Amino acid sequence: MKGILVAGAISLFLSFFGTPGLIKMLAKRGYGQIIRDDGPTTHHVKRGTPTMGGIILIFASFVGFFLSHLVTGVTISISALLILALVLGLGGVGFLDDWLKVSRKQSLGLSGKQKLLGQALIAAIFGIFATRFPDENNLTPMSLNLSAVRDTSLKLGAVVVVLWAIIMVLASSNGVNLTDGLDGLATGAAVMTFLAFVLIGVWEFGQSCAINLGPKCYNVRDPLDLAVLAAAFSGACCGFLWWNASPARIFMGDTGSLALGGALAGLAMTLRTQLLLIPLGGLFVIITLSVIIQTGYFKLSGGKRVFKMAPLQHHFELIGWGEVTIVIRFWIIAGLSVAAGLALFYAQWVVA
Repeated sequence: MKGILVAGAISLFLSFFGTPGLIKMLAKRGYGQIIRDDGPTTHHVKRGTPTMGGIILIFASFVGFFLSHLVTGVTISISALLILALVLGLGGVGFLDDWLKVSRKQSLGLSGKQKLLGQALIAAIFGIFATRFPDENNLTPMSLNLSAVRDTSLKLGAVVVVLWAIIMVLASSNGVNLTDGLDGLATGAAVMTFLAFVLIGVWEFGQSCAINLGPKCYNVRDPLDLAVLAAAFSGACCGFLWWNASPARIFMGDTGSLALGGALAGLAMTLRTQLLLIPLGGLFVIITLSVIIQTGYFKLSGGKRVFKMAPLQHHFELIGWGEVTIVIRFWIIAGLSVAAGLALFYAQWVVA
């Protein structure tokens, strides 16, 4: 438990005090946000705001996690290392996309296909290695079974597991990316979801079959270390949110959104709560669905739209809602979604 507190505190400290320095460095080099002309006109004032803030999110969470192990003397788990590699890879894809945008001074970075291919390749590598490295109880970081609030009896097989890992990573990372359209929106929602994974990891550790053998116990490898990792990401997001909240002095960019989305997917897969990520990340799901609905209806109806603009947060901007109002109300939705997810997780344990 000490590791959770240390990781969260160090990550928050580094993110909070390190972000101003990153803002100055990015501003000095002119690495500012490129605003699309077809978006809400209120966003034009944000043009030039430093982007690629995901650099500090990744740095702070990594340092917080590793220093917590140095302080506690606990061995770093292979499950956490695999998620960190996933985050680093997706952050690299996002960084390349951000870099191309700021260097070209236009909102076009990597093409959609290039970005998806990069994400899929990294997710596939994660899926392959996550089904290896069994421990003394023959538990691998990621199970070959589909999981909801715990492993189900549905065995997927090695190939399907890798494909499923790709789908989860693509959905989660792009969901966070789509949500990152208003000041502090994605960061605040991510904090709540990571905190939920801290609670889930701690609970699974306390009810682990290796500690408390019984009909309700959890067969999960490294749950406590994954809780430490989730705490590190949550702390980094909290410190960053201070500077990312309206009016934002820095944006996380694709560097941050793809990395955070990948971390959420990685935690869900290794904690055996894959389908539970849907309610836990309810806001990300809703916003992603708004884009799918808008695009699908536009094609099927010959140019008609369901929303004034997608993602959903921009629809509410165009009907007159203030940015801060939208963010706060969407945070409420995110909080309710996390509460629902945790309720489902606990309810299954009670009923089991």
